[in-house]
Amino acid sequence: MGRKRTILPLAAATLVAVGVLAFVVTSEPHYDIRPGAEADSPHCARMTEKAPAELAGQPRHSTGLSGVVVWGDNDIVLRCGVPELGPTTDPCFAAEGVDWVIDSTRSKDAKKVITTYGRAPATEVTLTRPQSAPDAALIDLSALVAPIKQTEKCIESN
Repeated sequence: MGRKRTILPLAAATLVAVGVLAFVVTSEPHYDIRPGAEADSPHCARMTEKAPAELAGQPRHSTGLSGVVVWGDNDIVLRCGVPELGPTTDPCFAAEGVDWVIDSTRSKDAKKVITTYGRAPATEVTLTRPQSAPDAALIDLSALVAPIKQTEKCIESN
């Protein structure tokens, strides 16, 4: 008899634990994103802290990852602390005084991967799906990046 009394509460506790785990796994979004190697830097902490609650009409979601911010359903992903880019032949453009490079290898029609140029730590942004206002999103993101000192330029201003 003593054995049955021990097994039943143990089985009930196991069922409760499995139920709680299933609830947590299904109710919280999980992201298959790796933080950058320098994601714990003070620049990245400031950037993620000041990231807007909404970007290009997409709500911000917490990832629990240092240096990472997500808007929408992975529509826009910011990763601070990625490796700096060296000289490149990939297209470069400036938005609000911040130089960005389009990663030609990883970008496709429905996905653009862009990385800051000449700033350490570097910041990578992935834009997927057609965005209603990608230019506005880059202006907002450039404002987050601008406080990081620029040491090199890929766009020379006159």
